[in-house]
Amino acid sequence: MKPQQLAWVLLMPLISILVASHVTPVSGQCPGDQQSLLLQLKQSLNFSRSFSGNLAGWNSSIDCCNWLGITCDLVGGLVRVVGLNLSNESITGGLDNSIALFSLQHLQVLDLSFNSFSTTIPTAVSNLTNLRHLNLSSAGFYGQIPSAVSQMSSLVSLDLSTLSFLGLPSLKLENPNLAGLVQNLKQLTDLRLDGVNISTHGTEWCRAIASSLPNLKVLSMSNCLLSGPIDFSLSDLQSLSVVRLDNNNFSHPFPDFFADFRNLTILRLTSCGLVGKFPAKILQIPSLEILDLSNNKLLEGEIPDFLQNHYSMQTLLLTDTNFSGKLPSSLGNLGNLSRIELSRCNFSGTIPRSLENLAQLNYLDFSSNNLIGPIPSLGLSKSLVHLDLSYNQLAGDIPAQWGSFQKLEYVDLRHNSFNGSIPPSLFSIPTLQKIQLSFNQLKGPAPEFSNASSSILDTLDLSSNHLEGPIPRSIFEVQTLKVLVLSSNRFNGTVQLNWIQALQNLTTLDLSYNNLTVDASGNNNSTLSSIYPQFGILNLASSNLSQFPELGNQSRLTRLDLSGNNINGVVPRWILETTTIYHLNLSHNNLVDFQVPISLPNLGVLDMHHNKLEGEIPIIQSSFSMIYVDYSNNFFNFSIPVDISNYLPYALFFSLSNNRLSGAIPASICNASYLQVLDLSNNTLTGTIPSCLMENIGTLAVLNLRGNKLHGSIPDTFQASCSLQTLDLSLNQLNGRVPKSLSNCTALEVLDLGNNMIDDVFPCLLKNNSSLRVLILRNNLFYGSTGCPHLPGTWQKLQIVDLAFNKFSGPLNGHCLATWQAMMVGDGNETQNHLKFEPFKLTQLYYQDSITVTSKGLEMELVKVLTVFTSVDFSSNNFDGPIPAAVGQLNALYILNFSHNGFTGQIPAVFGNISQLESLDLSDNKLSGEIPQELTELTFLSFVNLSNNNLLGKIPTGRQFLTFDNTSYQGNPGLCGSPLMKSCSDSNTPPPSGRKQGPGQQSLDWEFIIPGIGFGAAAATVMAPLIFSKKATRWCDDHIDRILMVLLPLCGFRYYTSNDWRRVQPEDMTEEYNTDLDDDDEEEEESYDEFGGRYCVYCTKLDMTRKMAIHDPKCSCHHLSRPVSTFSSPFSSTTTL
Repeated sequence: MKPQQLAWVLLMPLISILVASHVTPVSGQCPGDQQSLLLQLKQSLNFSRSFSGNLAGWNSSIDCCNWLGITCDLVGGLVRVVGLNLSNESITGGLDNSIALFSLQHLQVLDLSFNSFSTTIPTAVSNLTNLRHLNLSSAGFYGQIPSAVSQMSSLVSLDLSTLSFLGLPSLKLENPNLAGLVQNLKQLTDLRLDGVNISTHGTEWCRAIASSLPNLKVLSMSNCLLSGPIDFSLSDLQSLSVVRLDNNNFSHPFPDFFADFRNLTILRLTSCGLVGKFPAKILQIPSLEILDLSNNKLLEGEIPDFLQNHYSMQTLLLTDTNFSGKLPSSLGNLGNLSRIELSRCNFSGTIPRSLENLAQLNYLDFSSNNLIGPIPSLGLSKSLVHLDLSYNQLAGDIPAQWGSFQKLEYVDLRHNSFNGSIPPSLFSIPTLQKIQLSFNQLKGPAPEFSNASSSILDTLDLSSNHLEGPIPRSIFEVQTLKVLVLSSNRFNGTVQLNWIQALQNLTTLDLSYNNLTVDASGNNNSTLSSIYPQFGILNLASSNLSQFPELGNQSRLTRLDLSGNNINGVVPRWILETTTIYHLNLSHNNLVDFQVPISLPNLGVLDMHHNKLEGEIPIIQSSFSMIYVDYSNNFFNFSIPVDISNYLPYALFFSLSNNRLSGAIPASICNASYLQVLDLSNNTLTGTIPSCLMENIGTLAVLNLRGNKLHGSIPDTFQASCSLQTLDLSLNQLNGRVPKSLSNCTALEVLDLGNNMIDDVFPCLLKNNSSLRVLILRNNLFYGSTGCPHLPGTWQKLQIVDLAFNKFSGPLNGHCLATWQAMMVGDGNETQNHLKFEPFKLTQLYYQDSITVTSKGLEMELVKVLTVFTSVDFSSNNFDGPIPAAVGQLNALYILNFSHNGFTGQIPAVFGNISQLESLDLSDNKLSGEIPQELTELTFLSFVNLSNNNLLGKIPTGRQFLTFDNTSYQGNPGLCGSPLMKSCSDSNTPPPSGRKQGPGQQSLDWEFIIPGIGFGAAAATVMAPLIFSKKATRWCDDHIDRILMVLLPLCGFRYYTSNDWRRVQPEDMTEEYNTDLDDDDEEEEESYDEFGGRYCVYCTKLDMTRKMAIHDPKCSCHHLSRPVSTFSSPFSSTTTL
């Protein structure tokens, strides 16, 4: 029941009294005839005297004007009964047209609300012609409202409402309809028809009320099956002060003319299907006290600014709407605001500090928005009772000032980013009942409870933070605790399980995933087990338990999680005989057996994976509630029971993977017709795949049979209703073709047929599947091209493709590659989810897809495949032709492997656009040309293999390319440069360049020029004295001759000194030499004159044909002869200094 509805129920008697107070009561002797009628009324009604507050006290010895529920007044000078209040008298029947009630002709107020008459409204009610206030709400009346009510023209207030959520019978308005009911009730100011089935269009009900009830002040017609739109005719009712239209279906925008109702105090429109933008000026109506627009998910709007001292607004409820924007600081102007609920909207920005001014605030709920920043201290809100800021992005510290809120009962700050410590003052608030601070970044120790013995706290949730240190012992002294959740922190130390014995009200205990040790050794006495509280949930996962706790006599335990501990031996009897257990997780232990057979009639989830269970698969005796069974990663070594489906009639998840099971897959497994996940992978199962798996189980979403010894073909029995999302048949011995009926599985996301012997063409039958994310066909016998005719380009989600080690051939289809949009960078907001299937949407149980990919030259298994992970592996096939430039569009690709094919042409320069690429393997192809300089822009690239191609030119340098060794480039004779030993200066191949040189341009390599200039300057400093000194020149020549005579014979050359020059100089060489001199005479004339007839050179000729180094004596300093110029020939090299 909603709080406002509950309040309405509780206030109805009070409202009835207040309505009746319009009649001024008098004291006097009750007329005998009327007292007699009232006693007859009492006699005819069926009621419980134990629960009756008024009727039970009526008797003839007391004046009827003094009876409870009776109001007398002077009418025409005589005392008459004018008011009758039988509200909530537990009346169950006895009301009909002949009853004495309808003879009380002077009645002005009649209240029969909150009873159970279980009849239609008597038509004799119209006999009460003086009646002004009629209240039949929630009195058990049902059926058509009689036309007699419409004849009661003196009515000022009419309440026929029914609280339908209580399951009470309802009234309806068909004949007469609403217009017929109100047409004569011109004096009516208060109309309440909540829960009455009116089923009328907006134009009809609006005009009926507006035309007949001009003085209406209160209109309450919630849950009446009204439809919209709200008609403009209602704008005539300028006296309206209360409007309740909750739980109808208007499906239209709300009209702005309501802002003109200057007397409006209450407007409730909960769950009305309102759409569009709500008029902001309605929130600014000066008289408005309560505004409830909650649960209109399509209703948009913003909170406007409020004027200073706007004291009318008391309650503002916008929960579950699409209101957005920032919270205005003028919220602090709502001085009388006591309740504000803005949860599950789209508000952003910070919480305004002006809220600290709201001294009357007692209920604040801003949960599930996008609020950021710190939270204000709310220092003046001393009346605050409820504070919920959960599921936002708030940060900073929790204000220590909250410790002064002596009325605070509820604090919920879950799922934020608070990063300070928990203020100790928070734990000292005496009225606090719930503290929920989970999923933050709180650090430091958990505070002690200074008032543990007097605390009334029932919920403490500090899970998923960074809290550390030992768990305070005082927590285990708060005897009112019902829920204690401290999991996923960094608590350390030891917790004695027998500390829990003091918390007899505890129903939920979770200490999982900390660094602490739970010591259960002190409770191994079965006689003490009854001292422990009756748990509903007990989670001690990863708590370093070394033995099972002894917790017999648990009659309420529904969830037990002892996973991830060091428990050895067998599962004890007390667990297997706790018949209330629904969820049992004992995974990741060292368990070897069960002490007794599993007989848990309510067991729904059984998780025993990663233990040491062996032998036969344990049979669950009473398994009609079983939906999840995980026996994976154990040592079961028998065959699967032939009647296995008898124990899984309603199972959704069944896994026996990673065991040692043998034999065939029993066909009876197909009778488990609710299965969504079946995982029998990594066993030694033999035989063929039962065709009924594809035929009978229409609910199957995951079928994983990988890593077995299954043979035969894949059954071609996939039905049109196929709901498979993952099909993994890899690592078996399957042959034949890909079944055509697989095209019926349009929801398929993961298809892994790798490592079999399937002999078929590329599966174009899947071309219409728009859900496919992973396609693995590696290591089979597939052949032909990969192009599909009339490909619609619907593989937009494809992120992993592995066709390696097949016989595919021909060129790649660039158009096909260009449709793989999941491999292209989106808007940068991609969420990093995993490929998984969730059979239980509201739990943490799910099936995790895993695949094997080749990355950076190594095979690796991806147990959690990110939805943003991308890979293309076409290696070891017979593809040829150029690599399509469309590959460059896959700029979100992580792994690209085209190795061991016959690709030709150049590496596309557009590969530089694949900005996320980490691994590139193009080895063992026939690629030619230079390595594109653009590849150096791939900053994430950590593996490159371009070996065994026909690439040439200089290897690009810079960034990641500086980290690759020579194995990345070997087998390319034309390549040069680091890290190869081959220098590009020794190669006739021009170095690669990212720019083309124009005609006549010469590329200057400043990397070599600058060191050369430096070396030349140093050499000139040393050689200058030698050049200008004849004695020094001769001395230098002699020493150089001696050095060359020693070194050159070691290299296989003969050396002649300057004295032998004329004797060994060939004539042809002399002619060539003189010719060169003549050609340069004119050019050198100016140089000769400039140097004053003195020109010095030093030349050594290396005759490669005769293996002689010849020193030219003319290449010394000469005073009279002209200088010789340097020359070069195919047989000699000359150096000038």
